[in-house]
Amino acid sequence: MSSERKLRYAMVGGGNGAFIGAVHRKAMALDGQFELVAGALSSSPERARASGAALGLADDRNHGSWQDLLADELRRPAGERIDLVSIVTPNHVHHPVALAFVQAGFHVVCDKPLVHTSAQADELVAAVRQAGTVFGVTYNYTGYPMVREARHLVHSGALGTLRKVTVEYNQGWLATAVEEGGGNKQADWRLDPARSGAVGTMGDIGSHAENLAATVTGMEPEWLCADLTAFGAGRRLDDDTQMLLRYANGARGIIVASQVAAGLENDLRLQVSGTLGTITWRQEDPNHLVHSPVDGPRRILTRGAPWLSPSALRAGRIPSGHPEAFIEAFANVYLGVAADIRAHAAGQPADPLAADYPRVEDGARGVRFIERVVESARSERKWTALAGDGV
Repeated sequence: MSSERKLRYAMVGGGNGAFIGAVHRKAMALDGQFELVAGALSSSPERARASGAALGLADDRNHGSWQDLLADELRRPAGERIDLVSIVTPNHVHHPVALAFVQAGFHVVCDKPLVHTSAQADELVAAVRQAGTVFGVTYNYTGYPMVREARHLVHSGALGTLRKVTVEYNQGWLATAVEEGGGNKQADWRLDPARSGAVGTMGDIGSHAENLAATVTGMEPEWLCADLTAFGAGRRLDDDTQMLLRYANGARGIIVASQVAAGLENDLRLQVSGTLGTITWRQEDPNHLVHSPVDGPRRILTRGAPWLSPSALRAGRIPSGHPEAFIEAFANVYLGVAADIRAHAAGQPADPLAADYPRVEDGARGVRFIERVVESARSERKWTALAGDGV
């Protein structure tokens, strides 16, 4: 594969009226690494083809189903095939599409949560390892430069021994009965257990909170105590979740995820405290990271500053003082995937600094975490083990 050639990709889902598909396409276009050449953009063949036509897909690569898309790509000469597929469908479609493309030898990027069950996740992880393909999961908040700086500070020992990890993700878009009347496409599938899975808000934004805590700290909790609530009348899935976490080193954690926090927009907050200090980051002010050391003045670290870590500097595109945010963070995840695909094609190990992105194993861990949250919320037991049946 020439390093000058754009990576050809197909998209499954993300057609007209879909929020996240457009975000993925804009992010992939940002650095000139990718080219959309094929797709099956909706579960409806008619809507799929209309969406593909609107995006300028050639007729012979604009498909009515993902099965037709895969069959067509396999019929093509190797030099004309896509390099990867981006899956941006409702959750219930992730597993069959991802598994089929991995087993066919294609690289994959999939939205989160990865799949519905840990059995599906394990099957997918095994398939990726057997195929030797690249598989990214779009936990996009890991792409923010100051999240990567937060990770660096924790791993460098700047905070000392960690004691407390708190992640809050609060939205208000489900504070009213937006699903009534069937006019809200996002609410329609996100509150449907058949499509969303066993959880609602926990899977939608709680999965981001879990991943953010794990990515920055490098720790996975051993025990949790969770509460899932549906405040909306008649809702079959949670719209609010909260949990306590216990880590092996004695640290404690709190995760809060709510979509009924009336008046709030996308209020994601991270705070990590150790024996030597605390760091705080907010997604709605993403270019600043507050570091409060125990033995000195509080400092505000800004995106693009020359004293940041290499991983944080690499994730920025423009000088400090110019805001970078959501699309750019998504693009950083895709840049990591692109670097890994190019290294794979060259038969070389990827530069870890370049190939910095959440992988299929991260997605699988998130699925197992969600299952334990559900188990804990249904149980009368106070604490539930993450790695076993508890006590």
